[in-house]
Amino acid sequence: MLTGRRYRLKLTTAQAAQCEEFGNICRAVWNTALEQRREYRRRGVWMNYNEQAGELADAKTEHDWLQTAPSHILQQALKDLEGCRDHGTFRVKWRGKQRWNPSFRFPMGKLIGVERLNKRWGRAKLPKLGWVRFRMTRQLGGAVRSATVSRDGRDWFVSLFVDDGASTPERHAAPHSGVGVDRGVAAAVATSDGKLIDRDFVSPGEDERYRGLQQKLSRQKRGSANRKKTLGKMRRLKRRERDRRADFCSQVAAGLTDRNALVVLEDLRTRNMTRSASGTAEEPGRNVAHKSGLNRAILGKGWHKLELALRNAARYSGSEIVKVPAAYTSQTCAVCRAVDPESRECQAVFRCTQCGHTAHADVNAAKNILAAGRAGTACGDLAVRRSVKQEPQPALALVGIPRL
Repeated sequence: MLTGRRYRLKLTTAQAAQCEEFGNICRAVWNTALEQRREYRRRGVWMNYNEQAGELADAKTEHDWLQTAPSHILQQALKDLEGCRDHGTFRVKWRGKQRWNPSFRFPMGKLIGVERLNKRWGRAKLPKLGWVRFRMTRQLGGAVRSATVSRDGRDWFVSLFVDDGASTPERHAAPHSGVGVDRGVAAAVATSDGKLIDRDFVSPGEDERYRGLQQKLSRQKRGSANRKKTLGKMRRLKRRERDRRADFCSQVAAGLTDRNALVVLEDLRTRNMTRSASGTAEEPGRNVAHKSGLNRAILGKGWHKLELALRNAARYSGSEIVKVPAAYTSQTCAVCRAVDPESRECQAVFRCTQCGHTAHADVNAAKNILAAGRAGTACGDLAVRRSVKQEPQPALALVGIPRL
C-alpha cells in the first residue's frame, strides 16, 4: 500500500540555496507553461504535456539556467499542470514568488537512497543535492517511490512516498460494528456511543503572541528584512497548530476505524460552508462578523482533514466510510424519530418535544447519522462489500459517454 512519510531536513547553507533555486526554476516553468496553455485555450485548442515537454528540452539548450535543476523535476511540474483538464485552465492559479512556498518532486524512486545514521537522524541521497540529513522520527517502512522537497517558513521538509507492503483486509475484525460521527464546533467529534472528543490546537499564550505579531506586521514596511522575520515567526506558530490538528485527526481516525467496520459521516461541503458572507458592493452581506467567526471555528476543527484521515486509516482496517445527507440530523429524535427544530434547546442540549428524550445534541445527531448509514448499507451487513440480504441489481450500461 502506498503511503507518505514526512521528515524535517537539516540542510547546509549551500543545499538550502540550491533547493531555493530549484523551486524558483520550477515556479518559472509552471507559470510559463500555464500561460501557454491559457493562450492555446483562447484560440480554442489544447496544449498537452507531450508537446510542452518537447519544448522544454529545446528551451534547456537555449537557457543555461534551466540546466541547473534536474530534468525530471521540471517535467513533473508540467505533469502537475495536467489538472487543467479537470479544473479548467483559467482556474489554475499562478505561483507567485511571495505567496508560494518552493517545492519540487523527484518522481524516480530508484535514484533515491535512504540510510539511517543513528537513533534520531537519517539521510537521503537526492539527484544534484547529494546526501541530505533529516530528522528520522519514524521508520521508513518500505521502498521509496518518489520524494517531494518543500519549504514551510524557514524549514525544509522531505516527503517520501513509500510502498509499505500492506494490503486492505477483506474483512474487518468486528464486521457488524458501526459508529456515527457528528463534526461540531464546540466539540470536534461526537460519536454515537456517547463520546465527545476534542482538544485545543492553540494555547492562550500562542494566540496572544500571534495577535501581537499581527500588530507588529501591520507597522512594518513591505519587503523589509524585519517584516520577513515577523512572517517567519507567524508561519511557525501556524505550522505548529496545523501539526497538532493533523495529529489529532489521525489519532481519532485510527481509533474509530480500528473499532468499527462502518463509520458514517455527514455529507458536508466544507468549502461551501466556509465561504465569506461579505457579498458585493451592490448587495452587502448580513451578519458578516458572525459568519467569519463560524468559518474560523469550522476550519479550526479540521472537518475535512478528519474525513481524509478516516479514509486513509480505513485502508488498513477494512472499514467502510459512508456519507449521508446532513438534513435534519440535529432536529430528529434518535428514539421516536420525531422532527422538530424546537427539540434542540441550545447548542448542547436536545430534549424531544414529543417523547421527552434528553441527550447531548451532538450525540443525538451522531445516532441519527449512524441509523441513516446503516439503512443505506442494507441493514448494516458489512461482512462483504454488499449485503447478502439484498438482491443484486443488474448492471447499468453506459450510453452516450464520449471517448476522451
